[in-house]
Amino acid sequence: MIEVKNIVKQYGDKYAVNDISFKVDTGEIVGFLGPNGAGKSTTMNILTGYLSANSGTAIIDGIDILEDPTAAKRLIGFLPEQPPLYMDMTVKEYLNFVYDLKGCKFPRKEHLREICELIKITDVYDRMIKNLSKGYRQRVGFAQALVGNPPILILDEPTVGLDPRQIIEIRNLISRLGKKHTVILSTHILQEVQAVCDRIIVINKGQLVADGNAETLTYKTAGNRKLVARIAGGKTEIKKAVRAMDGVLYVEEIGSKEQGSHDFLIECQPSVDIRKPLFRLLAERGWFLMGLKSMDMSLEDVFVNLIANEGGAEG
Repeated sequence: MIEVKNIVKQYGDKYAVNDISFKVDTGEIVGFLGPNGAGKSTTMNILTGYLSANSGTAIIDGIDILEDPTAAKRLIGFLPEQPPLYMDMTVKEYLNFVYDLKGCKFPRKEHLREICELIKITDVYDRMIKNLSKGYRQRVGFAQALVGNPPILILDEPTVGLDPRQIIEIRNLISRLGKKHTVILSTHILQEVQAVCDRIIVINKGQLVADGNAETLTYKTAGNRKLVARIAGGKTEIKKAVRAMDGVLYVEEIGSKEQGSHDFLIECQPSVDIRKPLFRLLAERGWFLMGLKSMDMSLEDVFVNLIANEGGAEG
């Protein structure tokens, strides 16, 4: 659905984005992370056609956005960090303006009503935008991104200004939208990424430094790796078999919280990922893996580790 190939954006002798490449498949929700000035907004602005790149290509569902920006933009709903609102319009006037601007073909009243109900701004539909709270303005910005039901949503800090209850509602909304849309979500709230994203892309100093799900990034970033595995079977036999696996340093039974199963703390060598071999071993022995979680690093730890000792870039 989205393919970025060797994108470079340069201002004088400084690189805002330096040779970034990645793909986002249809239906994925991808978290886009990086410290301030890492190049996140620059990349998103290139993807949405607001900026041109010095070199490289951005392909939106087979369309090069630099060669045919109009066709590519029709496929994208964009919520920038500062929503593009007209303060002297009512919400109704603004969304009708966006509807006309996008050349939307859906039945006007029904389409806008569905969006307002989804975003929960029906109660302010006839109010002036300048009189709305910051949270409601953010919701109106989200609503404009949904006009025309674009298959791709690019959201830059979508929960800025929302209270905790509203944040949960927007997270749930993004999760629901991800079932029918491809979503790129830029945020500084790492819990938000863990809650809704299938995959995480981390950029720093204008370059891509990590790409994978949270567990994979934890594995790649951690030192000695520790897992807690809940396994159904005889604890003595399990402990002996797991301890004999290549790359396993230490195994300890740490209790039983579920009838018929035992929890084991497993420590592995830094370069070893035992998840697949462990699953295979258990299946061969007729034991059942009831749960598996990493005890090494939180996503916050991973993020800090990835960007440690690196400076920021423009953008």
